[in-house]
Amino acid sequence: MKPDLRQALQERILTGDGAMGTYLYQMGFPVGVSYEEFNTLRPDVIEHVHRSYYEAGARVIETNTFSANTEKLLKYGLEAEMEAINRAGVRIARSAVGADAYVVGAVGSIRDGKLRNMRTAIVSESYERQIHALLEEGVDGLLFETFYDLDEMLLALRIARNVSKLPIICQFAVDDIGRTQDGIGLKDAYETLRQEGADVVGLNCRSGPNGIMRAIDTIDGPIGLPLSVFPNAGFPDYVDGKYTYSAGPQYFAETALRFADRGARIIGGCCGTTPEHIAAIAQALDGYVPQSGNAAPLRTPAAPQTETITPRTANDGASQEQPADQSAVEREPSIVDLVKQRHTVIVELDPPRDLDIRKFMDGAAALKAASADAVTMADNSLAVTRMSNIALAALVQERVGIRPLVHIACRDRNLIGTQSHMMGLDALDIDHVLAVTGDPARFGDLPDSSSVYDLTSFEMIRMIKQLNDGTAFSGKPLKQKAKFVVGAAFNPNVKHLDKAVQRLERKIASGADYIMTQPVYDPDLIVKVAEATKQLSVPVFIGIMPLASGRNAEYLHNEVPGIQLSDEVRQRMAGLEGEAGRAEGVKIAKELLDCALPHFNGIYLITPFMFYDMAVQLTEYVWRKTEKQ
Repeated sequence: MKPDLRQALQERILTGDGAMGTYLYQMGFPVGVSYEEFNTLRPDVIEHVHRSYYEAGARVIETNTFSANTEKLLKYGLEAEMEAINRAGVRIARSAVGADAYVVGAVGSIRDGKLRNMRTAIVSESYERQIHALLEEGVDGLLFETFYDLDEMLLALRIARNVSKLPIICQFAVDDIGRTQDGIGLKDAYETLRQEGADVVGLNCRSGPNGIMRAIDTIDGPIGLPLSVFPNAGFPDYVDGKYTYSAGPQYFAETALRFADRGARIIGGCCGTTPEHIAAIAQALDGYVPQSGNAAPLRTPAAPQTETITPRTANDGASQEQPADQSAVEREPSIVDLVKQRHTVIVELDPPRDLDIRKFMDGAAALKAASADAVTMADNSLAVTRMSNIALAALVQERVGIRPLVHIACRDRNLIGTQSHMMGLDALDIDHVLAVTGDPARFGDLPDSSSVYDLTSFEMIRMIKQLNDGTAFSGKPLKQKAKFVVGAAFNPNVKHLDKAVQRLERKIASGADYIMTQPVYDPDLIVKVAEATKQLSVPVFIGIMPLASGRNAEYLHNEVPGIQLSDEVRQRMAGLEGEAGRAEGVKIAKELLDCALPHFNGIYLITPFMFYDMAVQLTEYVWRKTEKQ
């Protein structure tokens, strides 16, 4: 007989399982269906997934019941099947694994962090029915996962504690600031849950290992309970209509040990993880001896938040007159004009996540003083809510006097909103834009938001250039022509560079005027990109982003789609933090610039964490190297 889960966690670390939904998606099953219904429709498939994780080393197995509550099943007309789906989920998991595994009943949030008008009585009844079905079928414990606020977690926990003494694991989905969506710090939230009867507390989803590590590091002192962590496999990339994840098994093996050192006693995976990730975790933890008692995390210096680019209609009452051509009006040279004549520097500053714009404006002013040619602003990069880049672009243009270049993501606006957005930019005389796909909303800070994707980045480019022809998205003529200079994103950090360039040529055929690449950290790759793109008819701005620390380097390499660091760069940054890390990051970036400047007139500098002084140093370095007049 295996010991009670609570006792087992005092003695050793248990490996949890990995993703169910995204793994089924990788197996070829479509999105938009109830994967929980597979418990009754395709039990063989669910059993195969459970067995694969068990054979990989997982000993905490979650039932396929995350969204098997009446409110979520209602979307598919399956609310009457709630009990059968949950009971089948327990039976399948139990039959797929050995007697040494703990089968825990997975229960997900109903409100999903939304501030919507759903009566507590309805939520309570839904939890009561699901929890009852799981307990009746004989789970070894309950796992409440991907909860966004403390109030709803307490509601579910109290319902379970009123009817069962089985172990209960409570996991929040938070961002790296370590607060629930109702504003409670993790330390206080975990203490409340401990008092209410939780046996294990932890985190899952929302981010990869680095983000969850930073959230843990916000906790000051012991929490008095074992910790569980189930991170995503980094951030997803959306390419050619499919989601992919970048964090590999080896990275999960390395971070598993760091989680264990911080007091984690159950370590598994969430979205994007596979049996290979779980096998790597299990192998890394083999022989690891935890501290005696309830080991708990202590505060360590948290790495700053890492954000980077992820490259990725209807006109009412328009006149039938021939649109006026505004190109005849004398305008300052575009960045395309400039880059054909001399080296040209674009610098990215991320819009703030709060209402204070002082540091952003200071950065823009410093870059203006350093003679940067443009400041570019992402469009809610990594699906994290930020201040409107159109508002900041207008302020930068008016107050600082530097050219703004605005990213336009396909994710956030339908055709109506996109054309309206572009018309507003034209009215503000902001004419340089970069069309990007945009990271999926479900992996950002408001995961229940919708990803629109009415347009692909190819279609976005074509539609914007259509405005330049004086034609609305609907096909109706406009009274005047727009004058947008449209850029496209390019990721050269791929296995088959030739195929990536072919995709890039399609963007140029769609009307792209220039190209901006993801950051490159390998001098040899810079030369290869120059050679592979030399025949293109538009200029390429090569991306250079200085690293801020060793942890920043590992995060970018393992968790952010489209970025790969060379082994040499990772070794040079290893263990460096603070000023030492930033100094080495600038040094590496200068070496990359030395390689890039003979091959590219276009330089695209990405500022890490608003350390704009790093971008200023690199901008000035470009001018010294090229002797700009």
